[in-house]
Amino acid sequence: MNTTRKQRLARAKFALPSFVTLLSIACGFASIVISVDNAQVGSPGDYRLAAILLVLAGVFDALDGFVARATNTASEFGMQLDSIADVMNFGCAPGLLLYCYGFAQMAETHPTLVRMGGLACFVFVACGALRLARFNVSVGRTDPRYFVGMPITAGAACVAAVVVAWPDPLRTVGQGFMLMALMIGVGALMVSTIRFPSSKQPKGKVMLVGLVLAAGLLAFLQTRFFALFFVFYISATLLLNIAWRGGWRGVPTPLVYQD
Repeated sequence: MNTTRKQRLARAKFALPSFVTLLSIACGFASIVISVDNAQVGSPGDYRLAAILLVLAGVFDALDGFVARATNTASEFGMQLDSIADVMNFGCAPGLLLYCYGFAQMAETHPTLVRMGGLACFVFVACGALRLARFNVSVGRTDPRYFVGMPITAGAACVAAVVVAWPDPLRTVGQGFMLMALMIGVGALMVSTIRFPSSKQPKGKVMLVGLVLAAGLLAFLQTRFFALFFVFYISATLLLNIAWRGGWRGVPTPLVYQD
């Protein structure tokens, strides 16, 4: 009896990280449903809710890895499930959200722009899938302090931040082209070889000061803080990579692993 109970507890413990991953998938799917249902209505509140659900999916995505490490239940199955969830939650869901938010309302007045917008959103989804595939085959071969290319979770949060900050659906051709540039630009960053600092960077006083400053800006800017954050995040990363190429070593350069 005791042995059977221990076996059940062990199975339940191993299922816990996967359950958290499924919660992440549920958030991504809910975001897709809301985006589709709202495509013709164009309610700003619903678009913002769909974007916030993607952020919540990111929280669960980070939590499932933490749970797996804390319970010592990391597995190949969990890794594969997490990767599949990332394609839907941070590739397909934000791509569809931005298509509905930016282009669905223009189907009658600007049909060519709508097709171009759909293609730009597909580029984002395709780049996210390629980014994940490269990450999966590069585990253990790159410096863990840096990501090669923008992480797909950050890419999804970047485009979702635009919807959170300005939830009213786009109405003009100029806005449509700006959104296309955003989707293609973020997609290009994901498949690039630019090194983005990871959460495994050493923590210190600079991190603490940054958190305090971010909290102050969040209180002042509110929903537009997130868009500003990603402008800073991308700009600082690009400047860091340029500085490395110029010979600056104030921040350690990524280690190069030999096969």
